[in-house]
Amino acid sequence: MEGEGIVELFGKVNIDWLGKKWYFLGFSLIFSVAGIIAMSLTYAKTGSPVPLGVDFRGGTEVQITFASVPDVNQVRQAIDAAGIKDAKIVGYDAPEKHELLVSLPEQTDATVDTGRKQIQDALTNSYNNKIVSLSVQAVGPTVGKQLEKQAGLATLYSLVGMLIYLWFRFELIYGVAAVVAVFHDTLITVGFFALTKQEISLTVIAAILTLVGYSMNDTIVVFDRIRENLRLTRKEVLTEVVNRSINQTLSRTVLTSGLTFLTVLALYLFGGEVLHGFSFALVVGILIGTYSSIAVAAPMLVAYQDWRGAKGKAAVLPAAKRTKK
Repeated sequence: MEGEGIVELFGKVNIDWLGKKWYFLGFSLIFSVAGIIAMSLTYAKTGSPVPLGVDFRGGTEVQITFASVPDVNQVRQAIDAAGIKDAKIVGYDAPEKHELLVSLPEQTDATVDTGRKQIQDALTNSYNNKIVSLSVQAVGPTVGKQLEKQAGLATLYSLVGMLIYLWFRFELIYGVAAVVAVFHDTLITVGFFALTKQEISLTVIAAILTLVGYSMNDTIVVFDRIRENLRLTRKEVLTEVVNRSINQTLSRTVLTSGLTFLTVLALYLFGGEVLHGFSFALVVGILIGTYSSIAVAAPMLVAYQDWRGAKGKAAVLPAAKRTKK
């Protein structure tokens, strides 16, 4: 069974993963607490635990690509001359792309369209022959709040749906362990956005939902091997079963996660500013999601068994059923 149909990257390994559980716990606590502190500080300043993009906070953003290196001061003068106040103008990290981002502060639903037209007119009138492309995103605060609520509900519903699926597919404790691991992944990923002061947009929410499914898939692979090994060796200590199951799936985990990580890393490095937040969430999420499948979800099964044993209850996790020949 071991290695059947799978490219073995490491050969036969025998790592005591559960013996390192306190190191894993310390690692998770450090990043979780750091993220919570960063989100608390951000909330105290802005009223939101993470910086929100225009999708959620409302406002107007214009991304302009010039034919040559733009002069920020001249752009600001053109916008001021059009009567636009408090506009924020920033350049991107790659000056050779000749791009600027112009954003207005939060507006009312009635003035968001006016602000968008003012910026467009000011830039096209002053730099018509020097602008290669100009994209405008304008969202009213009411719509932004609705999108924020819907994004939160989408994430919550995905976790509940996976919990229910794993409850029927395996047993409730498997579902709880997997959902706790995914919540751990989401918390740390969002915490990184707060720590690095990067905005969360709808594309970032899409990335978070993607990593939720990706992390859950990794966890299910490990859980399925644990159930199969429990069927084959019913008298073996659960700690040994879990360690062996993780080791048996390690090559598959590293190969699939490693290749996916390289893909999203390339997207992060070369995908441009539009995909920066999306790819950053996936880069962090894939690393943390792969880690949590081994270091968070699986150890929870052992902790659950130990807890039931201390209570004098049956402590055997359900094994896989024998397949009919």
